[in-house]
Amino acid sequence: MRHLLFLHLLGASVWVGGHLVLLFSVLPGALRRRDVQPVRQFEQLYERVGIPALLVQIVSGLWLASLWLPHGQWFDSSPMAHLVQAKLVLLGFTALLGVHARLALIPKLDAQRLPQLGLHIVLITLTAVAFVWVGSGFRFGGLF
Repeated sequence: MRHLLFLHLLGASVWVGGHLVLLFSVLPGALRRRDVQPVRQFEQLYERVGIPALLVQIVSGLWLASLWLPHGQWFDSSPMAHLVQAKLVLLGFTALLGVHARLALIPKLDAQRLPQLGLHIVLITLTAVAFVWVGSGFRFGGLF
């Protein structure tokens, strides 16, 4: 289980760290200059490690959840079940944001749509940070 948790945390580090870099380092300059190129360049580079990191998180997260709580109890009302449910909701939101970005925003990205993508980047970054917050609850026994 320790190796599985390590892989999960490594994937989370890449996923969350990449989005924080995008939000706080790449996006502000792109918005100031109304230039989509820095965002496009970052996305092309980051996708190579970000998507595999997310996939590692999904697989390891589902596996870890099944070790901490049997599948049949994932939708109960225990504190652990609430953590699993919160992670699943965040995963669904991540998937929706990813599909929206891939199909609606990135293909048509221009200077006018850059603020829309900026909002999307804020939301995906907040979701990534929320994943970390909820994940810490497994160690400390609940969300709060």
